Amino acid sequence: MKLLFATGPSINTRLLVAVIASIALLATEQTSIRLDPLRATLSFFIDPIKYLVNLPSTLIEQTSDSISSYTALKKENERLREEQLIQQTRLLKFAALEKENIRLRALLENSFKLGEQVLVAELLSINMDPYEHIVQVNKGTRFGVHPQQPVLDANGVVGQVIRSLPLSSEIMLITDPNHAIPVQVNRNGLLTIAVGSGQMNRLNLPYLPNNADIQPGDLLITSGLGGTFPQGYPVAVVDEFTPEPNKPFASITATPKAMLNRNRELMIVWSNTTPIPLTSPQKANDKKTETPADE
Repeated sequence: MKLLFATGPSINTRLLVAVIASIALLATEQTSIRLDPLRATLSFFIDPIKYLVNLPSTLIEQTSDSISSYTALKKENERLREEQLIQQTRLLKFAALEKENIRLRALLENSFKLGEQVLVAELLSINMDPYEHIVQVNKGTRFGVHPQQPVLDANGVVGQVIRSLPLSSEIMLITDPNHAIPVQVNRNGLLTIAVGSGQMNRLNLPYLPNNADIQPGDLLITSGLGGTFPQGYPVAVVDEFTPEPNKPFASITATPKAMLNRNRELMIVWSNTTPIPLTSPQKANDKKTETPADE
């Protein structure tokens, strides 16, 4: 018959036995390799438990590193995109400045070739109605600009000033239907008049007969007649000559030499070499009458 309340060894006894067993195992491990098979066997059960215990902290650490890396990469990507946009914008500006420099160099070189006083003006606005080709520039009477002055670019005649205001001027292009310019064929000196067609890339020569000595490729230059355009400026190149047997005049068209649809800077020309004062006459007189205080 079993006892209802069985008693075993006390806690102190159990502790003593555990301490003795531990000391015996430590001593055996230090002096013998008999426990290595047991340790290897127990590792199959203990190592997975260690991995499971460390798994949450490892996952948290890896997730934190991934988030930090993603955030850093995202910020760096945004910064590089901004820098790329800024650099592209600067490159576009540099490209525009380079082209502007080329245009200004061409104007400067041609201004020396003209042998006359010129003023470089910048384009402000364009009016390209079918029956009116007029542009506005940022130079006016304050710089001595006046109506009927010829206007050129680096390639040829652009038009003439038709209205001059203090701070701006209006220029009628040679392609305006209301514009006509006396020209001559550079090859043989044949005189005629080139009239605007209303198209940006075409001039008409309506007053030459069918037997006129003119052919595609001929260069048209200003003849100097009329007093507005000095002689010798390139105007256009003949691109088509079509005889009209039933009409008194042939159908002749030419392409302007000036880049009328691409210009940003134009040259306003004076036919004389007298310098144009950039200050008002009153200020000039005041300067002349000024004397030093000690005189």
